[in-house]
Amino acid sequence: MQPQIEKRFNGFMVPRILGGGIAFALLGGLIGFVGSTGTAHAQTTSASPAVTQAVPGFWDPRRRPDRPDLSRLTLIRFMTETDYPPFNFTGPDGNPAGFNVDLARLICDEIKVTCTIQMRRFDTLLDAIASNRGDAIIASLSVTPDLRKRVDFSDLYYRTPARFVARRDGVSAMVRPETLDGKKVGVVAGSSHEAYLKAMFTGAELHTYPNDEALRQALKQSEVELIFGDAISLAFWINGADSENCCAFSGGPFIESRYFGEGVGIAVKKGNDVLRQALNWALFRIWEKGRYTDLWLRYFPVNPF
Repeated sequence: MQPQIEKRFNGFMVPRILGGGIAFALLGGLIGFVGSTGTAHAQTTSASPAVTQAVPGFWDPRRRPDRPDLSRLTLIRFMTETDYPPFNFTGPDGNPAGFNVDLARLICDEIKVTCTIQMRRFDTLLDAIASNRGDAIIASLSVTPDLRKRVDFSDLYYRTPARFVARRDGVSAMVRPETLDGKKVGVVAGSSHEAYLKAMFTGAELHTYPNDEALRQALKQSEVELIFGDAISLAFWINGADSENCCAFSGGPFIESRYFGEGVGIAVKKGNDVLRQALNWALFRIWEKGRYTDLWLRYFPVNPF
């Protein structure tokens, strides 16, 4: 059974912030998109000759960072959250596990420095870094203007797109505003996804639901033709037992930062440029070597992008 990850994607993971714009293109299964925070370049992998999956990467190969002076780094104390699968959770052996934890370990391996990873409640992480109880927060912390006043961030290492899901017999390669005129589209009431549909898909017939469970049930029962929401949690639902293999993504990702946030970075104490630059260098190297792609595919067998 797939881990349940819905509990915070409509809060911290998808902040309601203003600013920025987005353009995206889908070309033969390769995803490329340009947002307010920079360029994301897709890498592709193929498990078999017939299967190709695009993996998002948020690093520009034309802007390779210089190797920083790492001699001042002797220890990195990473902090993450206690219970937010698949990004961070306690493994069977009692040790920290998850996408964020494994990425932190890759960073440590790239920098060749000793690291520790401590788990804390999410609401204590910012205070912990302010009081020097840790050096870096890697806990799916969304970059927002307010948080930039309290901490500095590394480059983005993932974003949370929005996507449409349809029943398998109604999936389309591309979803545009004009293609949804008059169609019944479900969305969670009061969410950033509802606001986006009201602004951009004005011809759709919107049906609102109180939560994700009710929304997905409506699609399974054909009360609506599509639903729109957070693509990462939807990817796990599509691939899990609860969906009963009813549905699949329709069209491509939407990552408009005004509605779905700037993205996720690693937070460090204000002014800690030595560590921030080292993290940026290591993240680029991990992506360039294909290790980020391997990590992504291990945790996201149904790609949210």
